[in-house]
Amino acid sequence: MTAPTTTAPDVAASTATYPAGTPVTGFTEQYLLSPAVNADPYGYLDALRDHDPVYWSAMHRAWLVTGHDHLVRCLRDPAVSADRVRPLMDAVPEGARDDAERAFGILSRWMVFNDPPEHRRLRQVFQDQFAARAINRYRGFVERATRAMADRRAAPGRVGDLVADIARPLPALVFARWLGVPQAQAPSFWYWNARVGDLVLGAAQEEREYRTSLQSLVNLEDYLADLVRQRRAEPKDDLISAVLAGGRVGTSVSEEEFVGMLTQMAFAGGETTSNLVANTLLALLSRPEQLAAVREDPAALVPAAVEETMRFDGPSKMSIRIAAGDLDLDGRAVRAGDRLFLVTAAANRDPGRFPHPGRFDVRRGDGGPLHLGFGFGAHFCVGAALARLVAVSAVDVLVRERPGLELVDEPLSWQPSLLNRALTALPVRY
Repeated sequence: MTAPTTTAPDVAASTATYPAGTPVTGFTEQYLLSPAVNADPYGYLDALRDHDPVYWSAMHRAWLVTGHDHLVRCLRDPAVSADRVRPLMDAVPEGARDDAERAFGILSRWMVFNDPPEHRRLRQVFQDQFAARAINRYRGFVERATRAMADRRAAPGRVGDLVADIARPLPALVFARWLGVPQAQAPSFWYWNARVGDLVLGAAQEEREYRTSLQSLVNLEDYLADLVRQRRAEPKDDLISAVLAGGRVGTSVSEEEFVGMLTQMAFAGGETTSNLVANTLLALLSRPEQLAAVREDPAALVPAAVEETMRFDGPSKMSIRIAAGDLDLDGRAVRAGDRLFLVTAAANRDPGRFPHPGRFDVRRGDGGPLHLGFGFGAHFCVGAALARLVAVSAVDVLVRERPGLELVDEPLSWQPSLLNRALTALPVRY
């Protein structure tokens, strides 16, 4: 079957809802950015996976891959390419194209947009610094920063927004320290990152928004290039200095490639980890028996809760790939150039791989199938160890040292995004 190309309908075109875990006898496709699906995607994704784990969506002009085994196959298959900068470029309004050439040149140097062997060559530059043993050097700093931030922003009895108070600023602080960004320059640095996120995650829609995002990516690269020059002259205890000391920059990768990859590190770390912290605390606070278990054995069950959140309601819903060549996927004829939405949020709840997948269980334990929240294979998230360290520290301090922590009875809202699963706010009483 050759994939047809039709225009996606208006968001309001479909209004059917599928409660999570409820058997569905019929199936009606919905737009993934419709308000109902964006707010609670799992019932619909379960129905889609049960209906067809490799589904051609004329609505999204893409294959929606929702089965666990099917998604792993895609992540292993060299015919499924991560080189998807061109579709991002194609989405830019005509009036903003003049600003786009340099910005998309930067994106083309991101590891996540490269296939092996280029991906492997780029990734090896950072491999040692992202290993758990290297990341653990920052554990004391992360724990002190978490406690100081909680003491300052989360006073017992206070009502606040856990996203704004802790989940967003803590990863920003840690990642800036890790990269070597001076505190005085952090506001500009994180503003540029947020605008880059608008571009990469699809939040930019109007020409003005695209221009702002494209210029922010250029500004971010200029800033990091200058920071690299400073660290060459005067090394410090940070990622940039450590990688430069390894000797690969200028040999296995160019300095331009290195700076381009730093823009990816700057963008990716804060957003993903912020979502992971907030989603883990939401899962625990809305399940008193799970929260009680974690408080009884935090050393074992705080890390387990973070991992279970990655499976159950992780910070990323999907990744997008392009078919580099024709392939057969579960009997479907995927053609070169077709888009594939690899829906990890559905694969991580595949009942063929996970018993009782709709249940959040901090004692799910080791030895079972691994979640795909950090990816798989060559594209397994290089920053997973640091994201885990920050998330575990934040959750540990809050659940152990804030015994009165509870949700405030206010409706929750989620940022509209195909890719990310991000709360706009998490109202709590500390």
